[in-house]
Amino acid sequence: MSKVIRVMPPDLWMQGIFEAKAARTGGVVRRSLRDIERTVGMAQFLKEVERRGFHAVENSGQVVIFCNNAPIRRLI
Repeated sequence: MSKVIRVMPPDLWMQGIFEAKAARTGGVVRRSLRDIERTVGMAQFLKEVERRGFHAVENSGQVVIFCNNAPIRRLI
């Protein structure tokens, strides 16, 4: 039996990220790199992050979006 994967339209998927409570309050949201690439594409995703003045980092297949424009400082 084959699996059917239903993918949300890219614009609605991205809207969901930035309408999350954490995003609206200047917090942090996390999404898998695979989901971003499969749903909207990394170039489009990064364009939207930059347009909003936010920052994003990737580690081990996870993308963390800092939903504010404060500087990022690596601690260690």
